Amino acid sequence: MRGNPDNLRQAAARKSAAAETRAEQGLREMIRRNEPITFRGLAQTAGVSLDFLYRHIPIRQRVEHLRAQQQNTPIPAAATVDAPSSVVRTLTAQLAALKQQHRDEVHQLRQALETAHGEILDLRRRAGRRNVEPSPQAETGTSS
Repeated sequence: MRGNPDNLRQAAARKSAAAETRAEQGLREMIRRNEPITFRGLAQTAGVSLDFLYRHIPIRQRVEHLRAQQQNTPIPAAATVDAPSSVVRTLTAQLAALKQQHRDEVHQLRQALETAHGEILDLRRRAGRRNVEPSPQAETGTSS
């Protein structure tokens, strides 16, 4: 058997303990900054995987408990404003203008394409008539 299984187990245990420590520190940091407690937020803050957080039962239970606590606390009055911010209004207006510009450009391109298709069809018809017309040699009955 290659390697030392005991060393591998010890290394895995150390790695798991370090991740658990980072997760706990991440939770404390998120609480201190009054951030919403989520698994994704904790994974990003602590530098651990979502899989680790979901599989590690004590941390999972703590996140679920803290998240439930936050959901039961009232939302500050400043956060309950229904009017969108000026940034949102500005971006929405810009998006609407860009969509209209795009629709106009697509309409113009479709018209140009239809015109080009018509011209191609006309040219094909003209070329077809030229190929059907008898040659001057065929009319006189002489050959070269």
